[in-house]
Amino acid sequence: MPNISLRKELKEKFIQDLSHSEKLFFLRKARDAIMLKGYQASEDLFNYCYFLTLKERFHSIIPQKGEGYLRFLLVEGTKDLEVAIKLYEEKLEKKKLPKPDIKDYQFLEYFSNLNK
Repeated sequence: MPNISLRKELKEKFIQDLSHSEKLFFLRKARDAIMLKGYQASEDLFNYCYFLTLKERFHSIIPQKGEGYLRFLLVEGTKDLEVAIKLYEEKLEKKKLPKPDIKDYQFLEYFSNLNK
């Protein structure tokens, strides 16, 4: 992936931690962030999309009756994710571009190829 340097651990995290549908969700969020919001491709963008994806994963977990501890963990975990998302969103907002740069599309292409 030319012009965009990401730590190898982030690439591995994408491949190993996310299911196929979560990878697609991640890619949709990254595309929207780049094309609609003007965010630059970076580790901050990766983390922003990764935490959005984890938040979506938490929303898909439905605790059964009597699982109060799980419900508590989901609520507290979601709060932590929202703080992280807001932090990365603020960092991305400071560096956003008026229109997407061509290198930012390479970020999408790169992770799309890992998704296969």
